[in-house]
Amino acid sequence: MDTAIAFSMSLIIVLLVTPQVRSLGLKWGYVDQPGQRKVHHRPMVRVGGIAIVLATLLSLMTLYGLAVLNPEIGGLVTVADPFRFNHSSADISQTLQFAGVIIGSILFFMIGLADDIFSLSASKRLLLQAIVTCCVWSLGIRVEQLPIPWLGACSTGIFSLPLTFLWLAGVTNAINWIDGLDGLASGVSSIAAGLLALLCWQSHPAIALVAVALMGATLGFLRYNANPAQIFMGDGGSYFIGYVLASVSAIGLMQQANFTTLLLPYLVLAVPIIDMARVILTRLSDRKSPFFADQRHLHHRLLQTGLSVKSAVYLIYSLALWLGSWAIALHFSYGLPFLALSSLLLIATSQSLWKPLLSNLLRQPSIIPPQ
Repeated sequence: MDTAIAFSMSLIIVLLVTPQVRSLGLKWGYVDQPGQRKVHHRPMVRVGGIAIVLATLLSLMTLYGLAVLNPEIGGLVTVADPFRFNHSSADISQTLQFAGVIIGSILFFMIGLADDIFSLSASKRLLLQAIVTCCVWSLGIRVEQLPIPWLGACSTGIFSLPLTFLWLAGVTNAINWIDGLDGLASGVSSIAAGLLALLCWQSHPAIALVAVALMGATLGFLRYNANPAQIFMGDGGSYFIGYVLASVSAIGLMQQANFTTLLLPYLVLAVPIIDMARVILTRLSDRKSPFFADQRHLHHRLLQTGLSVKSAVYLIYSLALWLGSWAIALHFSYGLPFLALSSLLLIATSQSLWKPLLSNLLRQPSIIPPQ
């Protein structure tokens, strides 16, 4: 019941609020202008993330209020549990972690919103992200284990804080960087949020509900953000989404000394992480800043092959779902059928790439050896 409420409330709120945010954005001039690297050809409101934040947080606040008013209602008590300070250290730790997710998401959103309005430099954004990371790290948002091949699960020890910053800021900026086509970041984030909710539900149900609420908000936002988009989430929205995904996975999966479990968030978030890492490496190899704006991202490459915006977006959706399905297959007994279905979906959505290649190969004349 709590899952249905978290999802449906986020979905409904974002559907109602987004048009109002768009109207205010147009009125106040918070728009993204067309440019050489941009796909859109007219000014677009770039503060749609406000609707995503309001939908996610209001749904969680409503769940908490219902649980406090009537704790006998089904599983709603799981949301109130983190706020109930009991005497055990485990209860206090859970409460602080939940607070870290909420507080950190708001602060990361504010950094992104400031960038949307005032165009902050990359160094200022990273500095602010580092400060927020220090705050939430003290509340328990920490990367405590790393999966090292041939060594297994290794404790981060004294490197926990810098590695936590690398994870939180890395995922946040990866989501921000993949937000280059209509509906791309919101769709990939919705897939990731749903997968993380499944993976974290047994061990951290309250944290998993945050992912469920985010999934509802990002799916609802797609109503206005899918091609042709009416509004963009902006840096505020992508920073909020990225931080929530990173912090939920840090608490739910990256504090367990199990090699397989530690691999799961990397699979779920593989598309934005690999895309960002590849772009940074290629820019550095050309002796350019990692933040140098160009058209090296995966979605740019797909457009350059001749794919339409919608086809490129659907292909990246299916790729994200397929990679995330490996995490489900590793974690659950029913994961293999899910992986098989996602594999078929990936084959179907990528046919515009492999079908012409296959046709060309079949057209090649056979080589007849001399008699």
